[in-house]
Amino acid sequence: MKKNILLAAVGLLAIAGAEQQAEAERRQNSLSGDVAVRHRRLLVKNRFELAPLFESTINADFRHIVGGGAKLEYHLGDMLSIGVIGVGSTAIDTGLVKKILPTLERDTNNATREPSVAEFNAHLNSMPFHGAAYVSLTPWYGKLAAFSQAYVAFDFYFQAGVSYAILTSDCPTTICSDPAPGMSSGPGGMNPPDNNPNNDAPLNDGSRLGLYLGGGIHVFLSDFIALDLTVRDYAFSDNPSGADFNANLAVTSDDSRFLHHIFFGVGISIMFPTTVKRTN
Repeated sequence: MKKNILLAAVGLLAIAGAEQQAEAERRQNSLSGDVAVRHRRLLVKNRFELAPLFESTINADFRHIVGGGAKLEYHLGDMLSIGVIGVGSTAIDTGLVKKILPTLERDTNNATREPSVAEFNAHLNSMPFHGAAYVSLTPWYGKLAAFSQAYVAFDFYFQAGVSYAILTSDCPTTICSDPAPGMSSGPGGMNPPDNNPNNDAPLNDGSRLGLYLGGGIHVFLSDFIALDLTVRDYAFSDNPSGADFNANLAVTSDDSRFLHHIFFGVGISIMFPTTVKRTN
């Protein structure tokens, strides 16, 4: 009798275990091919992004470049997009320049290696326009919660492409008067080099092409408006001081070097169409 009861109990346990295993397999099979998130808002996919923006250099030695412009981007999908950016700017002297100027002579003195105030200022350049064309990758997105009540979507993106900049400098002929920096001049080259880089042209204006890298975050305030925070690096050949960087007593093209112009930008992104789509 006891043996029969024991066998019956073992049988019932085996049947219950088999049913549980079958139920687990059914659930696994039903979810394995399902999407990770249902009814997810497609905040960027197949949308144009127009972002009026403001940005400023954060690593300038002599002049901060501060300006405003716009970014136009098309999102091919959730992760990949292409875009362009253009910014018009003005220049503001950095704290370093304000420290240097009081140490310089007011009058030009060709007998010294140090520039005068006028020579120093005349050789500095500015960047009235800069921009880039790029490809952007958005590998991460999610939601932020505040007090378990307010939820905002966000995404992180990284950009790479080609940068473009227009540089300007204004050195009058009364200061930049050496027609042949570092070279002999006069009839038959009879006049030796003056070895004074302060009266040489700065050679730091014109157009520049280079590399562009960027990274940032969208914080979506609604289905079609987002706060856009970005760090951008426009890298190209430049000589911001317009001075004799390699100390050969002449300003030449060799004084330019490949520099990283790093900007921090803030923008408001507007997505078109304004109506967001959802997944099934």
